[in-house]
Amino acid sequence: MSEKRKITVAYGDGIGPEIMDATLRILDAAEAPLEYDEIKVGEQVYKSGISSGIEDSAWDSLRENKIFLKAPITTPQGGGYKSLNVTIRKTLGLYANVRPCRAYTPFVKSNFPKMNLTIVRENEEDLYAGIEHQQTEEVVQTLKLVSRPGIESIVRYAFEYARLNNRKKVTCMTKDNIMKQSDGLFHRVFNRVSEEYPNIEADHMIIDIGSAKLADNPESFDVVVTLNLYGDIISDIAAEVAGSVGLGGSSNVGQTVAMFEAIHGSAPDIAGKNIANPSGLLNGAIMMLVHLGETKLAEKIENAWLKTIEDGIHTGDVYEEGTSTALVGTKEFADAVIERLGQTPSTFKPVYYKEDADPIDTKHIPTTHYRTKTLVGVDVFIDWREHDRDANVIGQTLENAQGEALKLKMITNRGVKVYPSGFPETFKTDHWRCRYTAPAGSCSNKDVYDLLKRIDDAGLDFIKTEHLYEFDGVRGYSLGQGE
Repeated sequence: MSEKRKITVAYGDGIGPEIMDATLRILDAAEAPLEYDEIKVGEQVYKSGISSGIEDSAWDSLRENKIFLKAPITTPQGGGYKSLNVTIRKTLGLYANVRPCRAYTPFVKSNFPKMNLTIVRENEEDLYAGIEHQQTEEVVQTLKLVSRPGIESIVRYAFEYARLNNRKKVTCMTKDNIMKQSDGLFHRVFNRVSEEYPNIEADHMIIDIGSAKLADNPESFDVVVTLNLYGDIISDIAAEVAGSVGLGGSSNVGQTVAMFEAIHGSAPDIAGKNIANPSGLLNGAIMMLVHLGETKLAEKIENAWLKTIEDGIHTGDVYEEGTSTALVGTKEFADAVIERLGQTPSTFKPVYYKEDADPIDTKHIPTTHYRTKTLVGVDVFIDWREHDRDANVIGQTLENAQGEALKLKMITNRGVKVYPSGFPETFKTDHWRCRYTAPAGSCSNKDVYDLLKRIDDAGLDFIKTEHLYEFDGVRGYSLGQGE
């Protein structure tokens, strides 16, 4: 037996304690070489006045043990409470969310019996950076931030996952037909990294049609990699069409720490009734064992679980007359899995994991070539609501504020050009983007400062600026609609 490894566990809220107890009983019965260091997270911690949902001392356990098996938690309703999952992911650098979604037909009903895909979701960046501002009475903004190292890490993880699990295709999903800079960067990095994996097919889909195809024909997908928000949405779509939300586990993997959990919530309405399905957390624990290199043990437990499912021993969430043979509770389901340890399924293909596979390593590759960055203009955002929001009025004022170094090129409202030559039908709010560009081809920060001083002297309220750069002569900003 391997030397015992200490991991951090949290029993969570709602059904969490029940399914964690069932999962740990199965791990212990299988003689998993693990010791458990329990921490408190979730509702009780929130209500004690800690808005993050986790005590400071718990971080020491997570950083020391580096493996976290977490049951679902409840976030109290009302403002002021941070998402614990997001807090843990970002604090510990858990950049990759990995969620396998497969059908277990004919024993669990699904319209897609051959469905077997994995969603690999970037976990730290994108809109989930959570940087928001209210800039005017009518307009708020959320910053969508992505980085080349972050993108490269998640894309490389997806291809490495495919390689290690004998997957044949990786599909990238973005919205780069609209967000040409942020999603465009994701697509470009995907294309470049894919060249390093010639034996794995690589393709790209726009996220809207990709989501539709995922709901309509999930059997055509193998591994999907995408940005944070899109991944959050399509992983729930995939779990739903698989017909087995209660069966799915997931991992959140970083360079040094990893967290494993069920994909479902804490279900407080059925807590304490011994009816919850522990399979989601158990499958998360199986992913944890693979991550730890305990592949034979992972096979033993997963094959026993599959044998239990195909023997028709089901909890109420998947029980169906004519297919299931026994309706059991949480504890009894765990007993059935334990009873089948050492057995393999006959209908499902027995699980096999590669032995001695190197852990997926996606350490950031440092940037070695920095392109020449040239300041070529500035977008100045104005809070202005006067004169019935006539773009010609503010346009004339802003033209008067321009100087030799920076000339007003256009004004947009909610991204649509309204000056010069805007359409009267365009709805306008109190938030105006005023684009100034440098006739000489470049300008300085002092030129921007002088421009802002003139705009302020004109009595206009500038609320934000964004510098416009070229990188080796390539535009690093989007054009306005109608520009």
